[in-house]
Amino acid sequence: MNKSSNSKVWFVTGAARGIGARVVEAALAAGDRVLASARQLAHLQAAYGHIDDARIALVQHDVASEQDALDAVKVAMARFGRIDVLVNNAAYGLLGHFEELSSAQIEQQFAVNVHGVMHVLRVVLPVMRAQRAGHVINISSVAGVTGFDGAAVYCASKYAIEGLSASLALELQRFGIAVTAVEPGFFRTDFLDASSVRYGAASIDDYAAHGSVAEAYGAYHGKQLGDPVRLATAIVALAAMARPPRQFLAGSDAVAMTTAALAARHAEAQASAQWSASTDHRN
Repeated sequence: MNKSSNSKVWFVTGAARGIGARVVEAALAAGDRVLASARQLAHLQAAYGHIDDARIALVQHDVASEQDALDAVKVAMARFGRIDVLVNNAAYGLLGHFEELSSAQIEQQFAVNVHGVMHVLRVVLPVMRAQRAGHVINISSVAGVTGFDGAAVYCASKYAIEGLSASLALELQRFGIAVTAVEPGFFRTDFLDASSVRYGAASIDDYAAHGSVAEAYGAYHGKQLGDPVRLATAIVALAAMARPPRQFLAGSDAVAMTTAALAARHAEAQASAQWSASTDHRN
């Protein structure tokens, strides 16, 4: 194990599979130590049970629970004494037209994708602030930059992470804490697998006449352009940077979609600039 002064301690949520698992593997390969958390401890044990427990701590952690977040940080501090990099990765996709989603589905989406991130931040940030050092990496999505048909609530949850990350970066820079929102495009994980993605609880004929959301997104499954192993390598590189970016688009598809969306928004802003200015006070 690398015990040099450059060795880091990572806290990765949603670490049992997908991007989270690849980040854990990349951090360990870099010689760092990791607290890996997920809802099912058995899944973590299956993935990492062979690794020396001096290098990794496994914690059962439902991100929707504030107490679970507090307990996880206590384990990290007891085992490793510090937290250098937090990767808020745990999330899932709720897809379907807004009108077809139940209130319970919407609330659960925000409980995990937004409040879950906040629960972890609330207990990790005091640690990083005391250290006067740290790096928060929030796994957002290109869906937090541009909307998608049939994904209104999921996109809303990722837009929330974008706003949270951008503001936290300003609040925390005075304490030596960096914040990066990572915005992946479509990556070849189990995100669209039946074990992960969830769809609307109802079907409305007006929307159904234009096609099935499940079929539209399901067609991408297993064909996504992004490689999660390469993304994990990029995230480890981000954590090693003295001045990491506040946003990192992951995947050429994310760059293409974001470039088009920002260009369209800029053109619209310029087209209405005089009208926008007309709302100012005329003192």
